[in-house]
Amino acid sequence: MAVAAMVAETAAVATEERTSMDGFRHEGGCHCGAVRWTFETAHRLEEFTPRACDCDFCTRHRAAWVSDAAGSLQVRDPGGQLRRYRQGSGQADFLICGNCGVLVAVTCMDNDGLLRGAVNRNSFDERHSLGAEVVASPQQLAPEAKLARWSQLWTPATLP
Repeated sequence: MAVAAMVAETAAVATEERTSMDGFRHEGGCHCGAVRWTFETAHRLEEFTPRACDCDFCTRHRAAWVSDAAGSLQVRDPGGQLRRYRQGSGQADFLICGNCGVLVAVTCMDNDGLLRGAVNRNSFDERHSLGAEVVASPQQLAPEAKLARWSQLWTPATLP
């Protein structure tokens, strides 16, 4: 068991790449590899507390969201497999691989016209390094309040 823990720790260090003196690049994507993303932040994965949305869609996917308003998120889809799904208030696009069905991220356009997103903790390559989740209930918020909250929490994002 100790050997497995050492191998996992070595893999985490190899995958978690420094982007600058105070930043980290975290990678992830879907199961088949068709949709990938890069999340740059000043934080190590251990510092994040994924937010587990309690809506029906997110609970069926066991989704818990990770973001950093001061970071950046780039989603890549070279094979054209990225699919978008809207539900609930219709303000957010859930990003799903059309090939393997994995929910990788969610995005929305904020009031200033900036695309923001959060990544599903289950799609991190090193998801075992993330902290324990906390439950969030955005479905209890009015549409304007949801957008205001996401604008404060979610990461500036780029999509293909």
